[in-house]
Amino acid sequence: MNIKELCLRLKLQKKIGYKNMYKILFQLSSEKEITYQLINELNIDFELRGLVLSAFDNENYSKLIDKICSQCDVITIFDDIYPECLKEIYNPPLVLFARGNLDLLQRRITVIVGSRTPTKYSDQVLQRLIPNIIQDGWVIASGLAKGVDELAHRLTLANHGDTIAVIGNGLNYFYPHQNEGLQQEIFRKGLVLSEYLPDTPPLPFRFPERNRILAGLSENILVTEARKKSGSLITANLGLEANRNIFAVPGPINSNLSEGPNELIAAGAVPVIDYFLDDTI
Repeated sequence: MNIKELCLRLKLQKKIGYKNMYKILFQLSSEKEITYQLINELNIDFELRGLVLSAFDNENYSKLIDKICSQCDVITIFDDIYPECLKEIYNPPLVLFARGNLDLLQRRITVIVGSRTPTKYSDQVLQRLIPNIIQDGWVIASGLAKGVDELAHRLTLANHGDTIAVIGNGLNYFYPHQNEGLQQEIFRKGLVLSEYLPDTPPLPFRFPERNRILAGLSENILVTEARKKSGSLITANLGLEANRNIFAVPGPINSNLSEGPNELIAAGAVPVIDYFLDDTI
């Protein structure tokens, strides 16, 4: 058994979890062939070893893995195509499930995030800003949520740019449902990524987890309208921790949706004052 198959088997096995999976996989990462003997030599407790052996030996998992691999590409943290920048974040995803153009992972990425209920201001700014970002050779990534995320993906595609959607559910789910057509289009013309098994439904806690992947993939993070406590600011703060370039679109001080970007600017983010990202960054 190779390391990729073991990754999938551990992902399918209940009660292992991220930390244990990390511990197991990095003890075995240099092995070309995973065997019973190697598992028995792992520096783990008896109960966890039993779960690993159960995953290793489960015949049903073979069928499930064949099904998964027929539906999407599977990228592990040990694969050459796995982005180096993503390895830098806290708790990098050990496995990614992807559908679309994997070459986009090797390009420079600007992440655009913002409110799920933006005003026309975000639309007006991004209508003029996104074509310039595309012209400079950037891939534009976002989270396929309602609002600014959806707008960023649609405008990128409309301007013949490349886009990556990182979602908080499995690839076989479409959330929100209104974006099903958009997700299908990104499957064909861009790339959709998830760290969850393909049939994993959307749940609230998965979206902040998704945000760390966006931050990890990015070189730049651009925040338009966003409330003070929002997923967009989580993404930006994760980007700051990872030493990414943070840009924010300033807004009127009497707007709740300007609290987030204005606060980022006060903390040192680069204010977007025209329709170009700062050429010096």
